[in-house]
Amino acid sequence: MASPRLRRVLTEFPEVHLVHRCFALAPTPEAIAVIFGSKERGKAEILEHWRLANRYDDVPRFRPDLMAARPFDYPYSMPGLRACKAAESIGGQQAHWDLFDRIQYAHLVECRNIADDAVLADCAAAVGLDVSLWEKAYRSGEVLAAVQADLERARRLGVAAVPTLVADGTSALSGARTEEQYRAWLRAVIEQRARAGRDER
Repeated sequence: MASPRLRRVLTEFPEVHLVHRCFALAPTPEAIAVIFGSKERGKAEILEHWRLANRYDDVPRFRPDLMAARPFDYPYSMPGLRACKAAESIGGQQAHWDLFDRIQYAHLVECRNIADDAVLADCAAAVGLDVSLWEKAYRSGEVLAAVQADLERARRLGVAAVPTLVADGTSALSGARTEEQYRAWLRAVIEQRARAGRDER
């Protein structure tokens, strides 16, 4: 929900530069079982969240019944995070965002296993990345270190939800919001910066 709304809203704020960071709700294959008691219970509960999210999505995209029928465990976070960070290392923030959106589509709409390297490579190809370069970056220690640095940054900032917007390391907005809520928050951040600049003079 957040990504398409933010894409639209940010066209109205050319002075705002959005930087994508990584945050892992389920950092390991075992994390969902730890959080929910079992992988099966975790998948079922997460898909109930999908059903609720469909009520608030601009164009309901989530397909929980299809995902429930898939034989694989609910995907964990790290492969997708590494995939997006690898895209960023090749094509900057725009490549990160484009691949993020394509992976999210593969997950929510196509209900593919986005913890599968082959699925992620398909997504990279779909957004026009050089897959050989992307695969090299995806498997690199540099990309893994960049993901881990983002996770540490999120921990220091107290981030606990996806999505979370952070400005200047202090002002944060968590959870999917309406376009008007995003606009209001951005205006408040810009005004706060302007006031701080005037105070410094």
